[in-house]
Amino acid sequence: MTIAREWWKNATVYQIWPASYKDSNGDGVGDIPGIISTLDYLKDLGVDVIWCSPMYDSPQDDMGYDISDYEKVYPEYGTNEDMQTLIDETHKRGMKLILDLVINHTSSEHVWFKESRSSKTNSKRDWYIWKPPKFDADGNRHPPNNWGSFFSGSAWEYDELTGEYYLRLFARTQPDLNWENEVTRKAIYDSAMKFWLDRGIDGFRIDTAGLYSKDQKFPDASIVCPDEEFQMSFQNTNNGPRIHEFHKEMYSNVTSNYDAMTVGEVGFCSREDSLKYVSAKEQEMNMIFLFDTITVGREGGDTFGYKDWTLTDFKRAIQKDTTFIEGTDAWSTVFIENHDQPRSVTRFGGIKYASQSAKLITLLESTLTGTLFIYQGQEIGMENLPRSWSIDEYKDINTINYYKKFKEKYGNDSDFKEKEEKLMDIINLVARDNSRSPVQWNSSTNGGFTSGTPWTRVNDNYRTINVASQIDDPNSVLSFWKKSIQIRKQYQDLLIFGTFKILDFENENVFTYIKEDEKNGLRKAYVVLNFSNNSVKFEKLIGGEFELLHCNVGDVDESILSPYEGRLYIVD
Repeated sequence: MTIAREWWKNATVYQIWPASYKDSNGDGVGDIPGIISTLDYLKDLGVDVIWCSPMYDSPQDDMGYDISDYEKVYPEYGTNEDMQTLIDETHKRGMKLILDLVINHTSSEHVWFKESRSSKTNSKRDWYIWKPPKFDADGNRHPPNNWGSFFSGSAWEYDELTGEYYLRLFARTQPDLNWENEVTRKAIYDSAMKFWLDRGIDGFRIDTAGLYSKDQKFPDASIVCPDEEFQMSFQNTNNGPRIHEFHKEMYSNVTSNYDAMTVGEVGFCSREDSLKYVSAKEQEMNMIFLFDTITVGREGGDTFGYKDWTLTDFKRAIQKDTTFIEGTDAWSTVFIENHDQPRSVTRFGGIKYASQSAKLITLLESTLTGTLFIYQGQEIGMENLPRSWSIDEYKDINTINYYKKFKEKYGNDSDFKEKEEKLMDIINLVARDNSRSPVQWNSSTNGGFTSGTPWTRVNDNYRTINVASQIDDPNSVLSFWKKSIQIRKQYQDLLIFGTFKILDFENENVFTYIKEDEKNGLRKAYVVLNFSNNSVKFEKLIGGEFELLHCNVGDVDESILSPYEGRLYIVD
């Protein structure tokens, strides 16, 4: 099937987490003027689209994903005028700008919720999801059902003022909006979407895009964890009965009226369900993020329920995320880092070979089919937080809640210290804070992020891993990213739009795959990646004339792949 090539398909998108990106005024918090000061750097990197994570006014209980005013910029980040300057200056450089769209919930400080909770008869009462409590035989009050929050504990918060619970799948200060209410939906479209589209932004990354439609019977969730009071409610809250109706309405009423790019955070989906969101004929979203690759080694919905992974696990996940669109009119995404995920070089690379494995992951990402997403600092190989840091250094509400719950459960055990160490190993590997430390711009104090005291500690390795040390170094991770993006665009028929096939699937050291151009079946891209600490034999698994196009080592031995060596060949 021939795929239409809209501008967002061959784009390279760079995600900015405003608080940790670049501080312009020394208050320790990144800001919009700081972003503006780096636009030429991003253009030079090869970025086509900037994705700015939530910059809206917010109490910041969940780093801006708790929005109190969709139409106002968070004052520490700047002003609405600064935001307009960012839009205009981005466009002047031939780049586009998309924003985070957080519309499953608001902050409890949003005026809509303040009105909703003021009384049961308020006109906005039904803008959120309120339910009366349940009482047991002894008269004890309980939540309406056993749904658990993604951030630990119950998904229901009791409100003394009106004697009812409101649903909040995330933090207690993030009440879920009631999408069943048509008036609410129109207000969301007007305030959260049209307000910014009319000011020139180019689309949205849509947060928790599969959660808007809940099972209206609000039944108890299935018991998956028998020792837990509250259970994950995926089957009752994700991909709900009206979710596609809502997305079609959003497309029809809003995004189709603009040349807008949309990418949804949907998470775990079957191929059939994924295609319902992103098939062009369905007219919902342009593409979605799937989580199979980034969650390799995790158990179920528990962020910290981590085991381990094998290279075949990783291959299987890449294959699922990459090939689900083949033979369809849908489109895909390529990402391995974002604000909710740890640093890929720590998670999937080899720290002993940090620079080389960062380049290896770059080679992987830049040769996969779909729209490419890079997260701030990934282009210089930023790593996870040091293992020596204590839990006190972590800021993320999800990590803090999980640790508190863990301590309440095991704190009096004789082997608590041992259990705590194991948990901290996992936190250090997968916690969201790992990607939220400030960007390391140079080797000066605080990595050049701020002249003041940073809101969260800068990684200790900023003196050796930073932009300034890499920008003029042809062998740096940054230079490798620049070249990889250039090659990706030069060979877009193969790398961006080509079909994907894994060779030697059971090999636990080497990941080999080919990309083929459907228009020119004779030419192939051949990618071989050594995901091990050992040198391994290199074998060509297909015939043809091999031309080495890109590699992450200086001296190539045609018979051997060194640890974390990767190569891209063109084969005729």
